[in-house]
Amino acid sequence: MSTDTLRTAEVTVVRGPRLLSAIGGGPSLAAHRALHGSPGRTRLATLLADLERIDLRGRGGAGFPFARKLASTAQARGRATVVVNVSEGEPPSSKDAALATTAPHLILDGAMIAAEALKTRRIHLVVPDNERAVRDAMATAVAERAGERVSWAVHRADDVFVAGQASAVVELMSGRPNRPVTTWQPAAVRGYQGRPTLLSNAETYAQLALLTLHGPDAYVAHGTAAEPGTTLLTVHDGGGRRVVEVELASPWYDVLALEDLGRPVLLGGYHGTWAAAGELRALTVSRVGLAAAGLTLGAGVVLVPDCCPLTFASAVASYLAGESAGRCGPCFNGLPALAAALERVVAGRGGIAEAERLCALVERRGACAHPDGTARMVRSALERFPDEVDRHARGGCSYPRDGRGG
Repeated sequence: MSTDTLRTAEVTVVRGPRLLSAIGGGPSLAAHRALHGSPGRTRLATLLADLERIDLRGRGGAGFPFARKLASTAQARGRATVVVNVSEGEPPSSKDAALATTAPHLILDGAMIAAEALKTRRIHLVVPDNERAVRDAMATAVAERAGERVSWAVHRADDVFVAGQASAVVELMSGRPNRPVTTWQPAAVRGYQGRPTLLSNAETYAQLALLTLHGPDAYVAHGTAAEPGTTLLTVHDGGGRRVVEVELASPWYDVLALEDLGRPVLLGGYHGTWAAAGELRALTVSRVGLAAAGLTLGAGVVLVPDCCPLTFASAVASYLAGESAGRCGPCFNGLPALAAALERVVAGRGGIAEAERLCALVERRGACAHPDGTARMVRSALERFPDEVDRHARGGCSYPRDGRGG
């Protein structure tokens, strides 16, 4: 096997310029220190200024400015808690798992840097209960740091889509069911045990580590002045599932084959948005540029279905309807009804007006963002593929069952 790739289970991890540069050298602390060195003392004001300069956004899906989250945590009352979510509830995402198995100490360094800036020594790791390789990799990495002045607590997340939502993580840490609940303040203000809680995913903390270990000048050497740095993507196409690291503002043909660029693409994961066939050819891997086109990088998932995009969207909507916490009306009643409406669209039995009505009905009314993300994906499919909607209404489909289209 090439030292430029690492195959774990059914995922290929490709060597990248920054986060995934350690492939071939091994995940040990010694190898990590040889490549990246050790972090120096961290001052909150300096760290915030550096984060503002590079405009680091959370990589878990929402893209929230990390500097703002860190500042809110620091300003809130009470001793802060640092939480690293290494558990990816979204089935098609493997980027945090790739980091955990190839560069776990980047994740841990990032968490320790944040903890030092917040003057706390307690760090919580949330790992997936259903992925032993990830659990073992993080446990080994923590054990290598036994002499460091920080304590680690490990929690196992359920294998459900909404388990990684912020309030669900806090519930898990508190010994309650790992499901979202209604909250009136963000975790950064009032989270675990009522304390300010800095909660983000593994890639975000790894990005923070790179910034501090190598400095902002090295960070902005990748990407563009407007969007510096790199990002991880989990790509599903004809080549299988792989995790790649690309510079922000890279053309999409650096990620997908030309043939796949000519197909519909679900971008951002199951809560993402659909790009019409050929739409990505004129775009780049840019949060700003994609947003201007009505698209999102979301959780960094790139799916190229080998079937009709409406059929695929319907399957995803049905899956999401079954993955809710069932604790609020939009999830318990709205999402199953929305999935049923989209099934009728696919079957050519109407449902379009009902799907549009339900999308508007469930948005901004749930205990978490699950209804909003589901509605976003469904609405995007209806808006991006109007011709396909018309064909299904007439009993047809542009995509044969073998998935090659025509």
